[in-house]
Amino acid sequence: MDQARRARLSIALFFFISGLGFSTWASRIADIQHRLGLNEAELGSVLFALPLGLMVTMPVTGVLLQRYSSNRIMFVGALAFNAMLGCLGFVTEVWQLVIGLFCFGASRNLLNISMNAQSVGVQALYNRSIITTFHGIWSVAGFSGAGLYWLMVYFHVGTNWHFLGVGLLLVILGFFAYPGSLEQPPAPTGRKFALPDKTLLKYGLICFAVMSCEGMMYDWSSIYFAKAVNASREVVPLGFAVYMVAMAAGRFGGDRVVHRFGVPAMIKYSGMLICCGLLLAAALPAPVTAGAGFMMIGFGVSCVVPLVFSMAGKSKTMANGPAIAAVSTVGYLGFLLVPPMVGFVAEAFSLRWAFGLMAGCGLAITYLILKAKQEEAASAA
Repeated sequence: MDQARRARLSIALFFFISGLGFSTWASRIADIQHRLGLNEAELGSVLFALPLGLMVTMPVTGVLLQRYSSNRIMFVGALAFNAMLGCLGFVTEVWQLVIGLFCFGASRNLLNISMNAQSVGVQALYNRSIITTFHGIWSVAGFSGAGLYWLMVYFHVGTNWHFLGVGLLLVILGFFAYPGSLEQPPAPTGRKFALPDKTLLKYGLICFAVMSCEGMMYDWSSIYFAKAVNASREVVPLGFAVYMVAMAAGRFGGDRVVHRFGVPAMIKYSGMLICCGLLLAAALPAPVTAGAGFMMIGFGVSCVVPLVFSMAGKSKTMANGPAIAAVSTVGYLGFLLVPPMVGFVAEAFSLRWAFGLMAGCGLAITYLILKAKQEEAASAA
């Protein structure tokens, strides 16, 4: 196997490790909430520890990438990520969960940033686009985590042994995948953070909206099926599974749709799907209708971020790299900050209200892309 194929397989496996590890945690949030006796507001506060760990370690990861090859940071991040996953299954106190989630988020940041840096290096070895398939593999891993949760519930396997078993499996997979990764020179010292200018701000807001919905689905979809839909314990995992299947299918098949309809139209219809899916799930909280809504949301969020990045990369006001970094910074804030806030809205009103209000993100996506097209048409005229 040549270097390009070996590196592509290696990084694909690390994307799988990241996706399966995170979806394993997300699939059992409702069980941990029940075990610790947390209401929605308390759970939202606790969940904020994970994005806090991510945010605190962002500058640390930047410094490490300037000193070491990204594959080494990726490997260490994967080991720490799965070690913390195993620990989360054994928490018995809220403070233990808070510390565990903070470290879980910090290690996930090390893994994901360096993993994406590796994927860019692998892309440079090919003369055709292959980078989006890595994100599709992440989604497949997420679906696998949802399916594995269903098996754990069916066989009455506790959260502790579930998390520990998955963590050990992924550590072994990391040792297998690491030798094929790319030895890259440390990143050059430079500006680590940039805000988008006015031209790119609308793209950043689109990413903020879609990543808010994506983060909410990871954290709250199982709880929604358990509490708003009142599904049985065996049916609860299916909501998250339907969402993940739809998102994976959308990512693997999105290029064909874009080729036919174009990027702006794809983003516009994606926003409409997200809005309609959230409203359907909120208005008709039954297993079939909520599941259909979750499927619409999965298709809606699947391709927006990579498509927006491709548009930002063509900016005439900023260079390719800084433009994409600026847009992703704004988008990532939505993924980090909005899901914990859902818990406060759910506690004050209900989960159905929280999901219904999030439909505004879909409307915002559609409005912003239409506004962007109008501005482009006006500047061309």
